[in-house]
Amino acid sequence: LSSIGLIFSLCSGFPGCFELGIFCLLDFNLAQETCQLAIRDVGGLEVLINLLDTDEVKCKIGSLKILKEISHNPQIRRNIVDLGGLPIMVNILDSPHKSLKCLSAETIANVAKFKRARRAVRQHGGITKLVALLDCGQNSTEPTQPSLYETRDVEVARCGALALWSCSKSHSNKEAIRKAGGIPLLARLLKTSHENMLIPVVGTLQECASEENYRAAIKAERIIENLVKNLNSENEQLQEHCAMAIYQCAEDEETRDLVRLHGGLKPLASLLNNTDNKERLAAVTGAIWKCSISKENVIKFREYKAIETLVGLLTDQPEEVLVNVVGALGECCQEYENRVLVRKCGGIQPLVNLLVGINQALLVNVTKAVGACAVEPESMAIIDRLDGVRLLWSLLKNPHPDVKASAAWALCPCIENAKDAGEMVRSFVGGLELVVNLLKSDNKEVLASVCAAITNIAKDQENLAVITDHGVVPLLSKLANTNNDKLRRHLAEAISRCCMWGRNRVAFGEHKAVAPLVHYLKSNDTNVHRTTAQALYQLSEDADNCITMHENGAVKLLLDMVGSPDQDLQEAAAGCISNIRRLALATEKARYN
Repeated sequence: LSSIGLIFSLCSGFPGCFELGIFCLLDFNLAQETCQLAIRDVGGLEVLINLLDTDEVKCKIGSLKILKEISHNPQIRRNIVDLGGLPIMVNILDSPHKSLKCLSAETIANVAKFKRARRAVRQHGGITKLVALLDCGQNSTEPTQPSLYETRDVEVARCGALALWSCSKSHSNKEAIRKAGGIPLLARLLKTSHENMLIPVVGTLQECASEENYRAAIKAERIIENLVKNLNSENEQLQEHCAMAIYQCAEDEETRDLVRLHGGLKPLASLLNNTDNKERLAAVTGAIWKCSISKENVIKFREYKAIETLVGLLTDQPEEVLVNVVGALGECCQEYENRVLVRKCGGIQPLVNLLVGINQALLVNVTKAVGACAVEPESMAIIDRLDGVRLLWSLLKNPHPDVKASAAWALCPCIENAKDAGEMVRSFVGGLELVVNLLKSDNKEVLASVCAAITNIAKDQENLAVITDHGVVPLLSKLANTNNDKLRRHLAEAISRCCMWGRNRVAFGEHKAVAPLVHYLKSNDTNVHRTTAQALYQLSEDADNCITMHENGAVKLLLDMVGSPDQDLQEAAAGCISNIRRLALATEKARYN
């Protein structure tokens, strides 16, 4: 501390000693926190920042070299911003001296690690200037030539990409990068074979790919091909960022297809075997999860033995890896062959074990995976034996709506495929009341999933009687005025099933559920038409409901559906029309008599 203080005091007393003092400071171990804080404590930061405002290029270079090193310290970063250092560094980006540009961009990259700093860079025009630094080697037709990389221009571009990577963690900065024309320039830099350039470029793309506008631009610039190519790199950090970028982009079906067409699925499957680097493993499993949404990709993953490897990763992994692994298995288990494979590899027990966690994202994914496995009766038997259905039921009490909804969806195949489903459901104390009360939720996904669960629960007459006593009819009726087609479909199905007990048909009419159901027939969704016609057919067994249907124009709508290629829809529509017509004939006959 005393040595550093002496250097700064000499510099202040003798202006000509600035340059010498700076180079003396460079002899210190500036990576050491004690040195970093010592420079700050003796007022050195103010001196270094003031030097950036001089006309002396050597002083600026020396000052930036020191600031670049010490700005790795979080406290120093904030001090630099407080002292107004960022606007000066942004102005230096316009300097004709490439060394200054590089140092300034690298220092900005270090400082812009927190929100206020990133905002300051944008507000002072730094994003546009940093994007301009990416524009190197424009006249070269071979961006991968070593001679290009050895030029100073490319080093400037690398430093610009580093700074943009730090800045791109802000939504507003991502948009500013896009508007400044950053995507085509990043796409061109992605063609280089030099890893220290590729890492910040891919890192920036990975951050920005969370935005839909970027994902569309990434497809347009044919960036996916180069991301896939770099999955085969030996550099683990580059592999990680490429996999993470694919994870972000693969929400889009076309992108998932591009990853497969460019041969990206095989290297992703191969990288699953390297489990030491957890950050890379999380990125790779994330990419596999999103790519698995496409059926064609799942077939390839099965061919590459990825499913067996994923099952092996269900234990002794950090949660960020488990979320992705379970998500991928949930997608893969939509196919019969994969459900069998997961069971034979011993995957059911570790999946059920994960139902007791508290991580919201993990619970959403694991409930989906368990539900997918429950479609197969042999897997369902294992789930039941491991008390998995009770654990799913308990998740209906979870405070997070996404977890509740996912658990309710998972219960549907469990109830459908359990050997003695009615008795199993009744064995959960308070379970039926809990399900009925969830119909009071404000979340549409929770409501749709609970309606689907009620449809399966109500297949057992005793359970239907119990949920009727708990007030399922008025609660379902109250939901009838909805425009959400997913909810409409499952609500209509639940109403149809609940009509099969006591005077529930009459009760639905009394609670004004019939007229809204007729309007469901105007939906564009065939699934809504089918379940609604089935509900109306059940409701039409009551004369008052038939009158309500006729008054709301149900006959004309149902007549159009009698010619549907969907046989279930045909039969339900015809049955409903028949009941309405039978009532009309009976009324006419009574009037005649």
